[in-house]
Amino acid sequence: MHLTTEQKSIGRENFFSAIGSEWLQRKLLKEVNTLDLKSGQGLGAKYFGYGTVDKPVRVAILGTGDEGGVLIGALNPRYVQVVAIADIRPFNQYRAFHGDESSVNARIRTGLIKKYGWKNETEARSKIRVYDDYKKLLDEEKNITDPETSIEAVIIGLPLFLHAPAAIAAMKQGYHVLTEKLMAHTVANCKEMARAASLYKKHCATGHQRHYNILYDHVVKLLQSGVVGDIHYIRAQWHRNNKPGGDSWKQPVPAEIKPDDGTLTGKLEDLLKRQETKLAKGGLKPADKSLLEKQITQTKAQLADKILVNGGEYNGFTFKSAKDYGYQDAQLQIDDSDKVYNRPAAEELIRWRLFDRTSAGLMAELGSHQLDAASIFIAAMHNGKKQHPLSVSATATRTIFPNNLNETPIDRDVDDHVHCVYDYAAPNYDKNDELGKQRKITVAYSSINGNGFGGYGETVLGTKASIVIESEKEAMLYDRAEVNQKTKITTKGTGDKRQLNITRPGDGNEGDPLSAAIALQATFGDISRGYCEEIEHWAFCIRNNPDADPTKEIELNEPEKRKVKLMPKCHPEVAMGDAVIALTTNIAANLGKTIEFEETWFNINNNDSPEAKYLAENNNEKKEFYTPNLEKYK
Repeated sequence: MHLTTEQKSIGRENFFSAIGSEWLQRKLLKEVNTLDLKSGQGLGAKYFGYGTVDKPVRVAILGTGDEGGVLIGALNPRYVQVVAIADIRPFNQYRAFHGDESSVNARIRTGLIKKYGWKNETEARSKIRVYDDYKKLLDEEKNITDPETSIEAVIIGLPLFLHAPAAIAAMKQGYHVLTEKLMAHTVANCKEMARAASLYKKHCATGHQRHYNILYDHVVKLLQSGVVGDIHYIRAQWHRNNKPGGDSWKQPVPAEIKPDDGTLTGKLEDLLKRQETKLAKGGLKPADKSLLEKQITQTKAQLADKILVNGGEYNGFTFKSAKDYGYQDAQLQIDDSDKVYNRPAAEELIRWRLFDRTSAGLMAELGSHQLDAASIFIAAMHNGKKQHPLSVSATATRTIFPNNLNETPIDRDVDDHVHCVYDYAAPNYDKNDELGKQRKITVAYSSINGNGFGGYGETVLGTKASIVIESEKEAMLYDRAEVNQKTKITTKGTGDKRQLNITRPGDGNEGDPLSAAIALQATFGDISRGYCEEIEHWAFCIRNNPDADPTKEIELNEPEKRKVKLMPKCHPEVAMGDAVIALTTNIAANLGKTIEFEETWFNINNNDSPEAKYLAENNNEKKEFYTPNLEKYK
């Protein structure tokens, strides 16, 4: 659907007037306005039911690359104090301290110096212990017992295939864990992490941040209120403009790593020359000159990754080669093609999202976001209980990369287009009834490269209304397909029989300006995507439930009196559910068949997994490879 600027404006006003109505979120929103809250200053606590902590949780960050840098930028120093970091790339160590100035969007990675108000990197390094390999950090940190500087928890931003070994090693050593999504590389790995969390009594949260995005929380309230009616279809997508020579997942590497490598933006060495030439010409405004100088320093740090070929010293720190860190050389080839792509180990490290051994492709990195959101919405129709899909049909294609196999060898394992359709049970689904088993909610998802039209987001279609969410930042509400109509929330009946309805207020289309104003004021400004709040809540749970007791609760009085469990929203059971969906979709796409989900796959204590059922035989591997086994981590 393509909405005009005016139609979007109407949709946003409708959404704000709905959540700001006296029957939905007005009481809470007015309190937010009175307290003048914003993200990082109590907004998350007010919306999601957690408080402040007496003392920040001391953490180490394992992996400070793209996603690790995003999490550093989201830290609230009142909840978390970073005392150590580990990364095997010189470039990532640089970004951990200085942030990322390569583009406007990259500046979400603010860096530790700015985050904690330190003067420079020298001061920052005096506060933070720096390691290369995360294993070395865990090994040496266990000897630090100072209650003011020792580690209590770790945040993991490592490549996907390292999530399980790093998380389990950390929990075994006594640390709580927050890992980036996807939870792990296989369902067996997820179950191993979940069992370790239970065995060692540690919080193990996964960063599906939509659980902590206030727009999504408002959507849940709308769905629970009955305003949208019965959901019967959700459309979600993440489309990108990536294409050969200009792929954000194929980051530039130094010539020493891959001499024949090139992108549309040119080689790193050429970029540095352009930057230095521009600086030498002069005539720049002070702010522009300062930014360019930072970008030059950053490019030099990126070029320092050449050290990963043979190992060596950079900035007073000794690095090993990518091979010594466990990354592998490979030759990529399709069928009988005579075109072979020689991939050095350092390339696998830097471009890990492109390879099956280290990544799970589009569904893990992108699709898991939208499918997690769909699960949140569908759970709202089932009294908050997370639902598992019934089946998935999927197709994955290699449409763009490479654009001509006769000229260019294939440079990746992952597919560049994924399209999938899921069936979920509607609230009145009954598998034992001929009509009841047809009562389903359909979710359609696509992730494509080559054309970013539509960006990313979700559209929820109900019998009474439609909700559109774009880029985690904007939400719009319409009376079904009436995109030109302002709406108002009305009620009829009382007590248990009261019903909320979305109505058109009249020929004047005046909507509900008072409710909209209240909600708009409470959500004005840059909407938090939820990273800050997920870390705050994780820290709050650590401080108030250090043994990760899943039964422990805290009583809240506002906006209404209720009890909530002291567990992160995306605890192992929830996170594993998202992983099962994403990883099973990959299997369905690769096998070209519809797969029916089995409940045992979602059971932490059951050894079954979709990989063991479908991949072991297909790949001529033993089922034990896809069977959870904590013993192998001892």
